[in-house]
Amino acid sequence: MTHAATAARSGRLTLYTGIGLALGILVGAVLHGQAASPEAAKEIAASFTLATDIFLRLIKMIIAPLVFATIVSGIASFGDTRTVGRVAALAMAWFLTASVVSLSLGFLVANLFQPGAGLNLPLPDAAAQTGLKAASINFRDFLTHVFPTSIVSAMATNEVLQILVFSIFFGSGLSVIDRRYSEPMIHLIDGLARVMFAVTDTVMKLAPLAVFAAIAAVVTVQGLGVLVDYGKFIGSFYLGLAVLWAVLVGAGWLALGGGVVRLIRLLRSPMIVAFSTASSEAAFPRTIEVLEKFGVKSRVTGFVLPLGYSFNLDGSMMYQAMAALFIAQAYGIELGVAEQFTMLLVMMVTSKGIAGVPRASLVVVAATVPMFGLPAAGILLVMGVDQILDMGRTVTNVLGNGLATAAVAQWQGEMEPDADPAPARADAPAESGTAIAHAAAAA
Repeated sequence: MTHAATAARSGRLTLYTGIGLALGILVGAVLHGQAASPEAAKEIAASFTLATDIFLRLIKMIIAPLVFATIVSGIASFGDTRTVGRVAALAMAWFLTASVVSLSLGFLVANLFQPGAGLNLPLPDAAAQTGLKAASINFRDFLTHVFPTSIVSAMATNEVLQILVFSIFFGSGLSVIDRRYSEPMIHLIDGLARVMFAVTDTVMKLAPLAVFAAIAAVVTVQGLGVLVDYGKFIGSFYLGLAVLWAVLVGAGWLALGGGVVRLIRLLRSPMIVAFSTASSEAAFPRTIEVLEKFGVKSRVTGFVLPLGYSFNLDGSMMYQAMAALFIAQAYGIELGVAEQFTMLLVMMVTSKGIAGVPRASLVVVAATVPMFGLPAAGILLVMGVDQILDMGRTVTNVLGNGLATAAVAQWQGEMEPDADPAPARADAPAESGTAIAHAAAAA
């Protein structure tokens, strides 16, 4: 899909979601004023649950096949890991460190500012929970819980961690068997991954309706005062991103020295694309161009950058941490230090492998929060303002992956000695980057 088509599609969804948000606020305010009592307002709000329930079911329907296809396809595409072991080890060290920092900052900011504490929402009647419970969760239970006894059972109940473990073993098995047997299955799973990307994109077209219903229900019960809490959530999130940017640029300075300034200048173009379309995939080819212009050898860019798009989504991970705590605070559910640490470990795993999926962070949060006794319906609380948050987290993802790729190349001596410091031309051909972007999307 071309950049123009991607931007147009994202723009339409943004417009329709914004209209749904505005209409939801308007309808909710009118109904709140007309309700004779708080109980009557709750009864009116209940009429909006059909749209939100259907949307939630569709989101849950996507999770298992999407995670399986993307993880297996990604592992199988790595090929002979011995030839790229050192580069992969350096890249993964950066990615894991950045993941811990991003998630920790997200939890820290959410605990400091308590953006959801003022909502005081009642728990949904149908908030039946599955998986691990926050009251009894511990590190031992976490470790044993991630290993499935049956992949069929894990997929039937959307046990994401168990699906991931099976997918890792399955993908590793595909990478070592005879190519005569593995290639047909790899092509099949690559096709499944592409189909699931398309299905996810289709499901997200219903987001404006779900946003309208969710916001209308909340405003009907709580009144317009609830919007103050959304403003607090957005403000605290972007403050957290500012701190994260400072940390990432500081790490880049340690690896690249003063060259990090030139790299950020070159990255401005793909970062603008990422911010305006809220799509990391749209910025991918342009990011490859500017990294090669910066001097990173193409063999490193072609390996590390796609890997980063699956394992190094810094802005998305900060969002996931803050969104989960926002939901907990909105429903008055206390999560202690042990529960938040375990949630960090869970998100470290569940945030991997689904880059390029529209609103992938929402899918991750929807898959994670039920494990900790939080209602899955809480994801609808953040959907109305998700586009505003998505732009910030997407541009942060592009920055983080650009810095990581350049740092790994510098450490491995994979920088071109005579790199042209000039910015990439606006009319530079993007065919090679587009091809790699498609490969990364399949991964």
